[in-house]
Amino acid sequence: MALFDMPLAELRGFAPPREEPAGFEEFWAETLANTREHPLDPELIPQDVPLDLVDVAEVRFSGFGGHRIGGWFIRPRGLPGPLPCAVRYLGYSIGRGHPHQWLDYPAAGFATLVMDTRGQGGGSGTPGYTADPAGGGGPEVAGFLTRGLNSPEDYYYRRVYADAVRAVETAAALPGVDPGRILVAGGSQGGGIALAVAGLAPGLPRAVLLDVPSLALFRRATEISNVGSRAEIAEYLRTHRRDVDEVFGVLAHFDGVHFAARATAPAWFSVALMDQVCPPSTVFAAYNHYAGPKEITVWPYNGHEGGGGEQEAANLALARRIASGGKDG
Repeated sequence: MALFDMPLAELRGFAPPREEPAGFEEFWAETLANTREHPLDPELIPQDVPLDLVDVAEVRFSGFGGHRIGGWFIRPRGLPGPLPCAVRYLGYSIGRGHPHQWLDYPAAGFATLVMDTRGQGGGSGTPGYTADPAGGGGPEVAGFLTRGLNSPEDYYYRRVYADAVRAVETAAALPGVDPGRILVAGGSQGGGIALAVAGLAPGLPRAVLLDVPSLALFRRATEISNVGSRAEIAEYLRTHRRDVDEVFGVLAHFDGVHFAARATAPAWFSVALMDQVCPPSTVFAAYNHYAGPKEITVWPYNGHEGGGGEQEAANLALARRIASGGKDG
């Protein structure tokens, strides 16, 4: 790996004009209104797992289209509530996996809701169990970035972002959770989803933790790197040669920079300067447009792994300060 994007000094000021599509607000207001027509109907199914210090349940709730979305709800055993809660969104192709893989926040005193990303996890080594009943409405290449790309209404991430908002609403309704102390967190795709939630539901999360977030500046990402999920878009356009403007017009409805401009919760970003999957200029564009209080950690010699365990430890320490009402909260 080597530096391939802008110098850091330029990245810190990189805030390209937002090309927000007409009707963006109405599109998302209607999407969430239609989603909320279906009762949330949260369901907890206790799990018998070999873990003595936490209680584990499979969680299910109604997301986009009333489709049942699954995940884990993990709560430290014996701690008096109500507890702060971390809602976790997953990286690309990753499923919810197994409960023991999500013990970091419970060990820090948090309840944790891990949301399955619909349709993903089939071959990731961390299985998922939530289908995408809507499927796609047109041609696509392997993966998820081009599923339903023929229109904003059919696009895959419309369903995912709506599911993610409902996940926070579910967390707020679960027993033993303090609805005023919910944070959302994710890396890569999960970071992009968390950013969308911050913009779509600005009154819900108390804080937002975004590590090397994806799903921002789709066009630039495809132009400067052929690595990662957004290469699927370039592969699609390699044969759909005349559809370039139409494709990026659809994707503009899902661009993280537009959600960033609407977000108000304190946010902590991280970025890696050698990351070709989520190029640093796309992360800085979202960061620089973010409307709420914000900080960013820069990892100069890292790729998509970002700060790894060191960043995770910093996030946990930060989350505890936020939950306790410390100065960062």
